[in-house]
Amino acid sequence: MKIKVYSDGGARGNPGQSGSGFVIYGTGGKKIYEQANYWGIGTNNEAEYGGLVTGLEWILENKKKKGIEEIDFYMDSELIIKQMKGEYRVKAANLKALFLKCQELERKIGRINFRHIRREDNGRADYLANMAMDQKKDL
Repeated sequence: MKIKVYSDGGARGNPGQSGSGFVIYGTGGKKIYEQANYWGIGTNNEAEYGGLVTGLEWILENKKKKGIEEIDFYMDSELIIKQMKGEYRVKAANLKALFLKCQELERKIGRINFRHIRREDNGRADYLANMAMDQKKDL
């Protein structure tokens, strides 16, 4: 099965209250799963990485039982996508551990196609991230 994962994160105040969300679609665009996480006080980029980490963890946990063979991972954070593709170095100390965690998960999962999208094409993940920030809890 091929899946498409859309992830987003944000912080109000940057740093400020932060949250992320991701949604996974399978064959024919059928929604398989979605999740929102509240991260407390953090930066926008930390929350973006939070959405990536939780999405990758879900994939690793479910890859075999769901028969996932191909993964397209979409984010509106050009920075995170370029870092995951190796086009940009991770300079910010607060992001290095998150980046390394994502690399570790990617190695365990296998090939992932990271793709940058426009913010307006990432509506559901953005909505989930904002819900987590509004309610200050995981959903």
